[in-house]
Amino acid sequence: MMVKDLVDKFGLAVTAGESGLDREVSSGYCGDLLSEVMGNAPAGCAWMTVQGHQNIVAVAVLREMAAIIITGGQTPDDETIKKADQEGIPILLWSNSSFTLAGRLFSAGIGKPATESSSKR
Repeated sequence: MMVKDLVDKFGLAVTAGESGLDREVSSGYCGDLLSEVMGNAPAGCAWMTVQGHQNIVAVAVLREMAAIIITGGQTPDDETIKKADQEGIPILLWSNSSFTLAGRLFSAGIGKPATESSSKR
């Protein structure tokens, strides 16, 4: 699923990084402790966080994330928006909890392991 598909399917607001809406989302990740996210978030993920400062963009670039989703009704500051636009990292907004959105993303197939073919025994 592409980032722009997430926007449409879940009613997310795009606040920055529109040039990156064609990135593919392969998984999701929830976390607010930046050092933990830097060490564990997979490439291609949609990262859900309540953080809104510009360091989130640096983490997203480092981990090659598809998008940042700021949850809980939080919003990024102006410097974060500027940095995300420069880097082409979409920042999306969700008014409810990360938990709620993570469940919806997973139900939509994001992050689910591929099923084994029926020929394997």
